[in-house]
Amino acid sequence: MLFDSRKITVIPGDGIGPEVVTAALKVVEATGVGIEAEVHQAGAASFARGIESGVPEETIESIERTKVLLKGPLETPIGHGNKSANVTLRTLFETFGNLRPVRELPGVTTPFTGRKLDIVIVRENVEDLYTGIEYMQTPGVAQALKVISRTGCEKIVELAFEFAVAAGRQRVHCATKANIMKLTEGMLQHTFEDFAPRYPQIEAKHILIDNCAHQLAMRPEQFDVIVTTNMNGDILSDLTSGLTGGLGFAPSANIGSDVAIFEAVHGSAPDIAGKNIANPTAIILSAAMMLRHIGEGAAADDIEQAVLVTLESGMRSGDMAGTQPASSTTEFADAIIANLGRDSRTAGSRDFRAVRIPESSREVEVVEVTNRRVTGVDVYVESRMQPDELAESLIAAASDSTLNLHMISNRGNTVYPAGDRAVTLVDQYRCRFMKKNRHADVTDPEILRLLTRIGEAHLWMHIEKLQHFDGEDAFSRGAR
Repeated sequence: MLFDSRKITVIPGDGIGPEVVTAALKVVEATGVGIEAEVHQAGAASFARGIESGVPEETIESIERTKVLLKGPLETPIGHGNKSANVTLRTLFETFGNLRPVRELPGVTTPFTGRKLDIVIVRENVEDLYTGIEYMQTPGVAQALKVISRTGCEKIVELAFEFAVAAGRQRVHCATKANIMKLTEGMLQHTFEDFAPRYPQIEAKHILIDNCAHQLAMRPEQFDVIVTTNMNGDILSDLTSGLTGGLGFAPSANIGSDVAIFEAVHGSAPDIAGKNIANPTAIILSAAMMLRHIGEGAAADDIEQAVLVTLESGMRSGDMAGTQPASSTTEFADAIIANLGRDSRTAGSRDFRAVRIPESSREVEVVEVTNRRVTGVDVYVESRMQPDELAESLIAAASDSTLNLHMISNRGNTVYPAGDRAVTLVDQYRCRFMKKNRHADVTDPEILRLLTRIGEAHLWMHIEKLQHFDGEDAFSRGAR
């Protein structure tokens, strides 16, 4: 049965990319779905042309038209630009959610074989430490900015629950480090807890990320869907891929409100490029996710079942052959095509409906509060002084200020007022000043006057206002 023709953008990619992408497109074509591929470039060749982002304008224009991208792995060669083409694509089209499904595959033996693992990691994809906002505070102290927004949390949590409903899943875990990072990681936890009652058919559980990793190694079958922040999701998704056979079997989808990008998780493997021995399973399963996204669920099911049937038959690609003869990339894809329409003996198709994707907005997203005030300021200072000596200097600088020195920390440890613990010091101190009248607001002119006085004796690199929203402190209260 032929379906209506539609256009997608295809980036063959680098290394083994062209081989496995060609195999995937051949499988898609064999389903009878009419796909018209606009083939464009990105990655190593684009960097070599002097395109700093690694993504040419004509490629961007194609994706803007088609809204769907199937891509092979992209390299970021040393000596050509300083950005990742993969990150460029994700941020340019704000594909805020990364879906990484893993499942037990027949004939792919792991320590967890027989435990019927079927897990999906839903990873926030554009925020967190991966914004790449970093600074050298002193020549020996670096700082990265961990950016978590309520809007970003709402979109990824909603996507996780909507995916669970669409895929007939039973449980969603939210994995965070909210016990330590109470404001950033805590925001995802609180958003998850706010959204959970909207989905009474889904069991919702919060779990600390370190315990989640521990449980994945001990009893991974308890998990169904896991939603988490960007960096945590990057780590957990590779971990779960390892439970079921490795990155050669790991598909993924980068979901945005307007554009979706489908790709294998593995790299470009230049050492085997051009040899027709790469495992195409991951990109073929990614193509199945793409078909489901565009409404071709029956064809997606056919491909997934055909992959399982092919593995059940004993056919193996080079990375999983062991002592058996290995099939080439094209032979493996041809076998999948031959098995289209057959059902797996080990895993049936899921009843999968379309996922409702959170909508994007051109408006500036704001969390409204009734009352707000500034209660103090943290000033970050570069100094070789000992803490008591630095405190004496700062108290003198603030002698005619409305602000008092409240505490000093170094690498997260409180060093003034001094405790009994010995702390290895570096030349970056966080110095907290609070209003002498704790119920009065701190104004910008007061902060500027304080900074002027501090600057007369010390180098300072940045400040953070201590905000108070609707009766709650909007900052971490102290240090270790």
